[in-house]
Amino acid sequence: MVLLELGRDGLRVFEKVLVANRGEIAVRVIRALREMGLPSVAVYSDADREALHTCLADEAYHVGPTLAAESYLKIEKLLEVARRSGAGAVHPGYGFLAESPAFARAVTEAGLTWIGPHPEAIETMGSKVESRRIMARAGVPVTPGTEEPIASPEEIPGFATEHGYPVAVKAVAGGGGKGLAVANDKTEAEVAFERARREGEAYFGDGSVYLERYLHSPRHIEIQVLRDKHGAAVHLGERDCSIQRRHQKLVEECPSPGLDPGMRERMGEAAVHAAEAVGYDNVGTVEFLVEGDEFFFLEMNTRVQVEHPVTEEVTGVDIVQTGIRIAAGETLSFSQEDVSWRGHAIEARINAEDPANNFAPSPGLVTRYEEPGGPGVRVDSSLRGPGIVPEAYDPLVAKLIVRGADRGDALRKLRRALSEFRVEGIATTLTFHRALLEDEVFLSGKYTTGFAAERLPGLEVEPSPVTGAGEASGKQSREVEVEVNGKLFRVRLYEERKDREQAPPVRRKGGVTQRAAMGGGAVLAPMQGTIVKVLVEEGQEVAADEAVCLLEAMKMESEIRAQKAGRIKEVLVGAGKTVSSGEPLVVLE
Repeated sequence: MVLLELGRDGLRVFEKVLVANRGEIAVRVIRALREMGLPSVAVYSDADREALHTCLADEAYHVGPTLAAESYLKIEKLLEVARRSGAGAVHPGYGFLAESPAFARAVTEAGLTWIGPHPEAIETMGSKVESRRIMARAGVPVTPGTEEPIASPEEIPGFATEHGYPVAVKAVAGGGGKGLAVANDKTEAEVAFERARREGEAYFGDGSVYLERYLHSPRHIEIQVLRDKHGAAVHLGERDCSIQRRHQKLVEECPSPGLDPGMRERMGEAAVHAAEAVGYDNVGTVEFLVEGDEFFFLEMNTRVQVEHPVTEEVTGVDIVQTGIRIAAGETLSFSQEDVSWRGHAIEARINAEDPANNFAPSPGLVTRYEEPGGPGVRVDSSLRGPGIVPEAYDPLVAKLIVRGADRGDALRKLRRALSEFRVEGIATTLTFHRALLEDEVFLSGKYTTGFAAERLPGLEVEPSPVTGAGEASGKQSREVEVEVNGKLFRVRLYEERKDREQAPPVRRKGGVTQRAAMGGGAVLAPMQGTIVKVLVEEGQEVAADEAVCLLEAMKMESEIRAQKAGRIKEVLVGAGKTVSSGEPLVVLE
């Protein structure tokens, strides 16, 4: 293999890199490789044949049908592509395979370079119980909790006697809000235990759970760390990720408006100690919860984070390229003393979700796509014009990142950029972000992880300019330009959809609710997704609007409810089954 020289150490690195992912992160990695003079190899499913990452890569290989389980997650298929293309390294982006020790081992055993930390570090930090033990031994503050998994919900009241309610019940292998339930009192102990256990089993294949003291109103702060294979380590400061919904981040800022330089230094040192404790050897993120002047280790993400651009904008460090260089064996080219923070950056996640409809997934055809530009504006996207947002994958469409001289300047740039951003055909979170900029608590920077529960109901979110699939309001709209007396006006026209019935009001209780359609007595899936759990059995009587199963679509879990009362005649699906939109789930009689 002909190798390419790269880097100040004179190291020779791989000729090609396989990017084992899709969407905006694949685009980001491909662009980083091109800047480094390294050819890239993309993979694509049927749905992504014309996707941006497929078009930008130097080579692209088909890996299967649309469903993720049959394409992007098949390790042997990805390794086969690496062999066929002559790639010498694999970059997993972020997502499931990026934190899979099995994939990391398979890559290295195939004689390829894994662009990420070594498998043992991934494995260790993937266990919340084991990582807590290691952090405690390393002197990193951890939230009070159980040292071993608990066996039953009866252990929760005993823990609460010492630490008080609420109690967080967490899956040992959980993350991203999956496998987390909260017991506010003794009566909720069994429900919280079962939910965390079920989600841990469904999402991570491990139903073990443990307990932690639940912090009422913390900030969610993460520290970016870099550590090379020679033991040199630095941190790049913090990102504030407290604006979340169902533990999924919506907005990130760097630096945090709630931290002072002293706490940043203490948390940065703790994050470096955490990386050193597991012999970490690439880019990663140590996450903390901050309440008052205390901070507690939450978890370590052993990969590039979605929100890494805000840190890049403020520090000037290209995190993706740095991870590639570390994997090639280079030493870090700078020390902690060289890191500085200039200005303020904010990232707004543009998801295919409808904020006006409880953030329901909104995949489909994007009929209009126009990115903002100008000074201090960056967009990392999976689109560059009209295209498809497949319902089988993550809802993230684009990330809008702005940088200003200070937070006030960044907010002004964000407001301007949001006013320029146009996405039509599907509902997106653009409308949420525009409403967010009218909220006094967000503008003040005095928000916590409780922001969504406390403030979202009061936000005046406008309907998304939907013209096609994914729209849930029963209306469609289009923007037209009208000239009157020599002056140009832009007018949005709304009209009722004629190809669908207006959905009746939906009762919401807890998380997301999707009212299922009925067809010949069957409850039909409202969207493509994977059945997480069936909640009914044959012969059971159900009431109108009662949940019959849990459906995971675009990484969001929804309760699917019956539209009428009846008796379950037949259950047509089981946990783990992938269903299409309109497919029967259960039959009522």
